Amino acid sequence: MTQAPATPKAARRQHDREIIALAVPAFGALVAEPLFVMVDSAIVGHLGTAQLAGLGVASALLLTAVSVFVFLAYATTAAVARRVGAGDLQAAIRQGMDGIWLALLLGAAVVAVVLPTAPFLVELFGASDTAAPYAITYLRISALGIPAMLVVLAATGVLRGLQDTRTPLYVAIAGFIANAALNAGLVYGADLGIAGSAWGTVIAQCGMAAAYLVVVVRGAHKHGASLRPDAAGIRASAQAGVPLLVRTLSLRAILMIATAVAARLGDADIAAHQIILSLWSLLAFALDAIAIAGQAIIGRYLGAGDAEGARAACRRMVEWGIAAGVILGLLVVLARPLFLPLFTSDSAVQDTALPALLVVAISQPICGVVFVLDGVLMGAGDGPYLAWAMVVTLAVFTPVALLVPAVGGGLTAVWAAMTLMMAVRMLTLWLRTRSGRWIVTGATR
Repeated sequence: MTQAPATPKAARRQHDREIIALAVPAFGALVAEPLFVMVDSAIVGHLGTAQLAGLGVASALLLTAVSVFVFLAYATTAAVARRVGAGDLQAAIRQGMDGIWLALLLGAAVVAVVLPTAPFLVELFGASDTAAPYAITYLRISALGIPAMLVVLAATGVLRGLQDTRTPLYVAIAGFIANAALNAGLVYGADLGIAGSAWGTVIAQCGMAAAYLVVVVRGAHKHGASLRPDAAGIRASAQAGVPLLVRTLSLRAILMIATAVAARLGDADIAAHQIILSLWSLLAFALDAIAIAGQAIIGRYLGAGDAEGARAACRRMVEWGIAAGVILGLLVVLARPLFLPLFTSDSAVQDTALPALLVVAISQPICGVVFVLDGVLMGAGDGPYLAWAMVVTLAVFTPVALLVPAVGGGLTAVWAAMTLMMAVRMLTLWLRTRSGRWIVTGATR
């Protein structure tokens, strides 16, 4: 006797359970990441202004270097999830190991570049003469942890592809606690100053990488997957990551252009912009959690050959993205009077930020759709289209943003340009998902 197909309502409930099970722990792990920098800043800040300024420059360089390689998580999630859907856990973990080996190789290359060029990079970022020595010290020591940071990205992708976002949450919490304790102990207890903060972060990151490797190696032994590096597999992982690297670099360029334009508007505008950008990033974490669920779920459906299941999951996640965007937008509107005084008492900065925050609030439903569809196409392994779409978005955004000072626009106009950027992304992603060309079933794309 064949089983009756699930009703639309039952199917929606199933998708909801899957999304919640993956997205909630993913959000917790995402929020834990910026807390590392916040803890370092709080501890180093008590050493002095020059030390804190040095940390700020070095952290910006490190975060830029690591964020460029976020494709290690995205591409690995999609590839592993496909093989999970196809029922081949051995191949799934083998694919994950290829991503981890690629992370180690890229990490070693970055360290080889950063160590000798640290003084030049610090100078390039405009560190003052008093802050530069501290920035160089922190950067050189922390660079030693970059391979571990990249392994964490790749291993996180492996576990997400295996439909496990709880383990990354637990590892992130443990890493945060260890980082805080090590920083306090080494900075003040061992009297190592800013070097102690850097060593504490390196040790915490290495511990997180080790924890992930234990989990992945156990899975490899359980399913008979080889742990040895495979040149063809590593090369395939790198090729899958190149389009996502282009996408990430284009997005970073958009954020840098927006900041540069805001800086030209005046001190109050750039101060308000930094406050809004920090809020925008926090909102992005919430929406990105749904996107991560999308990567894992869509990859699994396509790997199982279930094209209709992938379409249905995509539709439901878009509904989640819109609903989350509406809720976040309303929260921004309601919290504006409480949020701004947390960052500044300057009335000029607050007055500049208030109307721009309204634009951010209005744009959140658009952002919700963009993040979800981004995750869906990543889960489908549709990296080349994502790269092309982001380059087009950059081409549209750049002249509009650069015109803001010329036409006398203020910070609100900058964030209107950012909303236009998200609208262009939504259009390009919607056209792709509507076409159905992203739906390629099977264990590999």
